[in-house]
Amino acid sequence: MINYSFSIYDLEYFLLIFTRVSCFVFLAPFFSMKNTPATIRVGISFFTAMLLYQSLTPANIVEFDSVLEYAVIVMKEAIVGLLIGFAASICISIVNFAGSISDMETGLSMATLMDPTTQENTSITGVFYQYVLMLMMIATGMYRYLFGALADTFTLIPVNGAVFRGDALLTSMLGFLGDYVVIGFRIVLPVFCTMLLLNTVLGVLAKVSPQMNMFAVGIQLKILVGLSVIFITAGMLPGTADYIFEEMKQMIQSFVGALQ
Repeated sequence: MINYSFSIYDLEYFLLIFTRVSCFVFLAPFFSMKNTPATIRVGISFFTAMLLYQSLTPANIVEFDSVLEYAVIVMKEAIVGLLIGFAASICISIVNFAGSISDMETGLSMATLMDPTTQENTSITGVFYQYVLMLMMIATGMYRYLFGALADTFTLIPVNGAVFRGDALLTSMLGFLGDYVVIGFRIVLPVFCTMLLLNTVLGVLAKVSPQMNMFAVGIQLKILVGLSVIFITAGMLPGTADYIFEEMKQMIQSFVGALQ
């Protein structure tokens, strides 16, 4: 017969693990998509916390004397989970940045749409890049790395063992902002260079043939050429996903290092 009994300490320890896992799932890429049912996210968090609880229960003992101290520990675990999930989710914004630049160069910046994953207005190319990145995340098994990294954080940062170092977190964010711009421009570089050459050609034609309305002609050419370049360079997106996944790993490692 299976014994379902447990002590109050077991419940308290499990809730602390569940708090960190659920906060991570709330912000982690792919799992935090708005069109993902809340029951699915809660179920993933609960069963992941159960698996981690089986291996982490003998690790250390969480001591507290009052409800207020336990609430502080819960808040610490929630912040740790949110920071780790935030470290992974901000890397997805790189493709939205690249898509905004691409649409601005091709003349599609006014054609925004509602992204069902974030409930925000996003550029068309940015949504395209984002969904390709999500498919790459599933195909390459990157989601398994995210949960593996979350499980390792309980070894590196035990329950109630987080130490928040603001200077290290600030350094990590500043380093990410530099990589954010570099990777974003590397993604959109083919479109950017093509549009630069096209603008040069249109400028020369405007001088050679002033009677032509280059504004009307240029809008159509930019859209046609821009979409063609995006279509031709679609085969480079798996390599782009590798850059973003490497950046995601570095950000998670730097954030975890700042919390030790």
